[in-house]
Parts: sequence; C-alpha cells; structure tokens
Amino acid sequence: MTEKEFCSELLENLTGNILPYWIDKMVDPRGGFYGRCDGFDRLDEDAPKGAILNGRLLWSFASAYRATGKPEYLEMATRAKDYIIRHFVDHEYGGVYWSLNADGSPLDTKKQFYAIGFVIYGLSEYVRATGDKESLDCAIELFESIEAHSRDRVNGGYLEACTREWGRIDDMRLSDKDENMAKTMNTHLHIIEPYTNLYRVWKEPRLREAIVHLLDLFLDVMEDKATGHLGLFFDEEWHRHDRNVSYGHDIEASWLLLETAQELGDEALLEKAIVHTRRIAEAALEGRCDDASMVYELHGDGRLDDDRHWWVQAEDVIGLVYLHKFHGVVGALDKAINSWKYIRDNIVDREGGEWHWSRRAVGDLNRDDDKAGFWKCPYHNSRMCTEVVRVLSE
Repeated sequence: MTEKEFCSELLENLTGNILPYWIDKMVDPRGGFYGRCDGFDRLDEDAPKGAILNGRLLWSFASAYRATGKPEYLEMATRAKDYIIRHFVDHEYGGVYWSLNADGSPLDTKKQFYAIGFVIYGLSEYVRATGDKESLDCAIELFESIEAHSRDRVNGGYLEACTREWGRIDDMRLSDKDENMAKTMNTHLHIIEPYTNLYRVWKEPRLREAIVHLLDLFLDVMEDKATGHLGLFFDEEWHRHDRNVSYGHDIEASWLLLETAQELGDEALLEKAIVHTRRIAEAALEGRCDDASMVYELHGDGRLDDDRHWWVQAEDVIGLVYLHKFHGVVGALDKAINSWKYIRDNIVDREGGEWHWSRRAVGDLNRDDDKAGFWKCPYHNSRMCTEVVRVLSE
C-alpha cells in the first residue's frame, strides 16, 4: 500500500464508516446524543450521558469539519457544543458534571478533572473550526477551574477529582479499574492534551507555563528511566504505586507529548522531547504483536491483558507515523500501514458502522462491550484518520 492509498483509506473510513454511525444512530431528538449503543448495535435511549463522551464527540466532529469542510460535521459539532454548555457545564459552581440523566438533568455532579479536560479539548477544537467566542470563553473558564482546584502548587501536578462544590472527595478513581490515587498519568495526559489545543487559540502566558510544567512532569517524573514506560498511579508526593505497563497510553503519550513540544516552539524543550518521546514509543512497541496489533496492558504481577482494544490500535498507528515522520525510524511507516490493515480487517465493523470494542487474544470479536457509550466514542479512531493524513501531507 502506498502512502497515498493509506491516507485515502483512512479518510474513507472516517467519512464512510465512523462518523455516519454517530449521525445516523446516535443523535438524540431530545437534544445532544444518546448515551449508549451496545455491542450488537442495540440503542439504549435511557442510558446516562457522560461528559467524556460528549466532549470527545465535540472534538471529533469539529476536527473532522476542519479536515474535510463537510457542513454536516459542523452541524454535529454545534449540536454537541450547545448541549455541553447548556447541560454539562455547572453554571453555579463551575466545571462540568460527570454525567447526566437521559433527559439532560444532572446525575453524578462530581468534578473529575479528566472530564473537564475533554470538554476543553472539544471546545478549543470548535474555536479552531469556527472562531466561536462563547466556546473560547467557556474553555478559558474551565481552564481556570482546573488551575484553581486541581493544581498542586506544593508538589506539582494535578489532583484527580473533587465534589461538585470543589471539596475533597474520598473516591477519586476515574473508573473501577483504576487505583484510588491522588494523581494519575492518564489524567495528566488528558490535561496537557486540551491545554495544548487551547494554546493554539489562546496564547496566554499562564497557560503556556502550565503546559511546560506538565511536559516536564512527564519527561522527568512519570517516565521510568529504567524502562521508558510511563508510571500510571502516584500519591500526592509522586511516589509511584504501581508497576503496570499500559502500551496504549505509552504510544499515545509518545506522540501527544511531542506534539505539545512542537506547538510550544522552544528548541531546547523540543530536543529534550524528541529524545524522551522516542524512548517512550519504543518501549510501547514491546506490546506490538507479529500480526501488527498491540495488546492492552501488562500488570505488575506479570499477568498480560492481551485483548486488542480499538483505541490502542488507533494510537499505535499515530505513534508509528510520528516515529517515521519526526524520528526518522526506518520501517515505521510500513508498520503503521500494517497496523491499519489489522484494524481494517479485524476491528472495523463494515456492516454496522464504527469500530468494535476489541478482539480477544484468541481472535473472536468482543461484543460484550459497547459500540458507543460512556467510554466508546469516535475520538481515538477519527483522530487517527485526521492526524495521520495531516502529518503525512505536511
């Protein structure tokens, strides 16, 4: 497959498979989007609506509109933006609710900073697409909320969660699979990601300082100097509390952190990031298999979660393209194309649309997990399509 054919297939998958699913099946006539469709494409009209899903939907459609100019994507992005500002934003205390009932009323009102980050990500992308002042103002307010209530000015970094009123909360976990720790790599990754995007449209020095602080934390604190992998769970003083390896998060971080350094335009910082992000990416590729797929996670006790999750495969493709384009790694583009072929043949749902959650290690399709839902959205896969095309076309 040539580079041109690769990009063409990605754009076709974006416009003909991923996004039509959300337009045709997930638009809620009550407002916004439905909260869930299971692995057999059975719609749950009464499912709660998550802030993460909606922030990612906003980002996905705004990004797709910028990439293609298709007006239906702008319409969907505007729909997501309006619903978020009207329903998810807490207009009394600030921040965004974790989840809503299907009718748009608040359900879980805790403030999870990971979720607030994704709303900033979506709003800032909408600003890039439209210049919308309401979205920029809201994104800035959410940035101020994170800086005021999450940032640890003593030990550095960002705390995980608060109550609705910004008080301490006992259970700070992002999901029931996570350890209940004050700081996680995952949340920091998805704060630096939206901060970088917001910086593209708002060159505020305080925002830049926060981004540099985050980048230094990743490269100097979270990266395991012995292995190149990123630690996942830390206490407030940055003592690590796990020995797990998340191959998907490693490969995702490897290109997101380099993208951040590129956006900042600081040559010394970029040189540092080039060295570290290549090391992180190469460590992540330990999870890449002979069939060009990538496994999920290696637990600290030696157990391997070798499911092939949709989002890990998507991030693997982008990470490999970055290794080709910005690190000059010979053969990385061919590996990216082969990884896309694995996705195309094993993860993409050609009949129902979108991508399946995963394939099991033995090869059977996972329909137990959602096709669309609280954690399953068009963010990773649509971003793979637009980011790869952008990088290879520059």
